[in-house]
Amino acid sequence: MVGSLSGIRVVDVTTSVAGPFATQILGDLGADVIKVERPEVGDDTRRWGPPFWNDESCTFVALNRNKRSVVLDLKEKEDAERFRELLATADVLVQNLRPGTLAKLGFGYEDVRRLNPEIIYCDMTGYGLGGALRDSPAYDPLMQAFGGIMSLTGEEGRPPVRVPASILDQGTGMWTAIAVLDALRTREGTGHGAHLHTSLLNTALMWLPAQTTGYFAEGIVPKRLGSGAVGIYPYAAFPTEDGYILVGAGNQNLWIRLCEVVERPDLLDDPRFAQNPDRVAHRDVLAEELARTLRTAKSAHWLAALEKVGVPASPIQALDEVVAHDQVRAIEGFAEVPHPRIENFRVINLPMQSDGAYPPIRLVPPRLGEHTAEVLAELAERRDTRAGEGGEE
Repeated sequence: MVGSLSGIRVVDVTTSVAGPFATQILGDLGADVIKVERPEVGDDTRRWGPPFWNDESCTFVALNRNKRSVVLDLKEKEDAERFRELLATADVLVQNLRPGTLAKLGFGYEDVRRLNPEIIYCDMTGYGLGGALRDSPAYDPLMQAFGGIMSLTGEEGRPPVRVPASILDQGTGMWTAIAVLDALRTREGTGHGAHLHTSLLNTALMWLPAQTTGYFAEGIVPKRLGSGAVGIYPYAAFPTEDGYILVGAGNQNLWIRLCEVVERPDLLDDPRFAQNPDRVAHRDVLAEELARTLRTAKSAHWLAALEKVGVPASPIQALDEVVAHDQVRAIEGFAEVPHPRIENFRVINLPMQSDGAYPPIRLVPPRLGEHTAEVLAELAERRDTRAGEGGEE
């Protein structure tokens, strides 16, 4: 399988999570991603841990496959010149350094556009390009707090809870990849590059569409719903005799079947629960009623009974259970990849398939500067070829 971005070169000047996640997606789709890292320290995530996998940071390993690592000190004249040569060969530059950092080094958008008019230059920031907070540091937990997500995560009356996945970092990475794909497609027709921008704050706003629209409509600040969802009930986790299960009775027919399974015809007759808006309005009362019944039997009993009548339900699995589950194996959610330093190395497949195949893992996450000599040799060869052809066209 040849990725659609085969032949596209991406220069990756990113660190932490959002930027590397974006460029990893592009690498998985076939792009030649060249990760430019600082001498000695490289990407910040190289030192994040534990956990480590054979002395390599699991965070770094998870976010930097299908890339080549080059070490350049952009403050040094010779390395800066090599970086200019690299940018001249690039289709895309993605950077998430502190706002203004690359510009101070002579690699802002206008500088790079003069060097390579067709380049797609993407800035990734925390708070966006304007406003008093534009230069403030922004990490995923900060932005979950600032963007309203933590005000809705967890249960009412208890401390705020962060979503453990880096949803804003990784979400911004996804939007960045989408923006790059759009810009590449546009360039095919116009021949022009583009200056793109994505931010964690924009992503935070986008991840709460129903809640924010509800606030626009009614002026009511939404409260925490625990495992529940906006506008639907019952659609949440409930206790059983030996644990919890998630039940999703998302329409009237499923609500009726649920009541039949739990043998609670009285709930169907109660006007407080007649239709979905009624159930949403009285969710606290209904939650107590359903919990009282579901606690009388074990999770396996309820899951089997609900499956039999087609009511969506799931066990709440720990990660070891997820990894070992037959369904995850059936969809080949993970791939085993040969690795020169790590035995039994596995990665999470990019969640998309073409003709039944996932994008291939061509390169394992690189050691710091592993490909510096290789890439600089390519640039030198290009330099010699151009000199032999008479220099600049």
